Amino acid sequence: MERKDESLEKATRILMEIELEPVQGDRFQPTGFPDLGAAVYERPDGKRMLLVESAQSMANRLEAVCLENGGPNISEELEGLPYILVKLSGDISSETSSLIEPHRINSPFIISDKEFATKFKKKADYSKEKPLNLKKAAEALFFYDINSLLHGVFMANLEGGRLKVQRIVTGFIEAQGIREVSSGGVKNSPIDPSGTIKAEGEKGDVYGNVPFYRVEYTADKIKAYFNIDLALIEGYGLESEAKELLITLSFYKISKFLKEGLRLRTACDFRKKGELTITEPKGMKFPMEDEIISNLKGLIKACKDKNLFSNPAVTVIETKTKKGSKKESTKSPETDNSNSDNPTE
Repeated sequence: MERKDESLEKATRILMEIELEPVQGDRFQPTGFPDLGAAVYERPDGKRMLLVESAQSMANRLEAVCLENGGPNISEELEGLPYILVKLSGDISSETSSLIEPHRINSPFIISDKEFATKFKKKADYSKEKPLNLKKAAEALFFYDINSLLHGVFMANLEGGRLKVQRIVTGFIEAQGIREVSSGGVKNSPIDPSGTIKAEGEKGDVYGNVPFYRVEYTADKIKAYFNIDLALIEGYGLESEAKELLITLSFYKISKFLKEGLRLRTACDFRKKGELTITEPKGMKFPMEDEIISNLKGLIKACKDKNLFSNPAVTVIETKTKKGSKKESTKSPETDNSNSDNPTE
């Protein structure tokens, strides 16, 4: 990694940005929020802005690039990184992992395992009767699931529910100089356009010809931004190899997302318009893909040799499941794996 004016050791963060554009035409569909819709706002200078992709959604997308065929296992390229695999039995027979669970290592399927919870609390030096030891907590998260440390986690399901860590890597996409594009359509029912017939035993609304409207946007400029919090990494007091791995894994996720993950929705498909630029520290250049992967493999081995990872790297938990009464979900369609309502983030 080349840098000129400022050394990485003195920097408190790495700030990056890249301009994007729709792959076809000018329109794109931003993320939407319940009871709000698109997040349109104005800058102090009056320019109209739009949040195209939020930090919480970007966290999910940066995690997704590390999965093997959508999960629950990690990709072959990242083999050796620690995570927790859960084998579910009982009313649900399946597999999940800390890589895809909505709250990572805090998933009820994981932290409810008493044996694992005991091991984790010991490794993290955690007890509800004494002050938090964030250094030990960071070491424990790194040991069992590096992604939970990298993307942040709120351990609400651990006794006392006091352990929270912020994101180390954050991303979001904004558009400036935006204008609305209104359109619409209709969902046609060739069998029952009047909407009076439904299948025997079917519950819910009756379907017919349903008109709808939609709002898309154009923009003068669309940019993706990324932030790696070096001060936060430094504050955890981890081994030098662990610090380097967190930074390099962040680079990997960002590079992979920009290469493979820019189709955000059906009507929101971007491509890069230019190269990713590091704006802070000055003079630093984003590493090439081959360099990132080579560094990752070396750092994974170094951390394993120093016993900074669980051995084996994949911790396997068996969890019995039982179906309970169905509750109406109040969760936002835009899932935030690290709890966007967490005031520490």
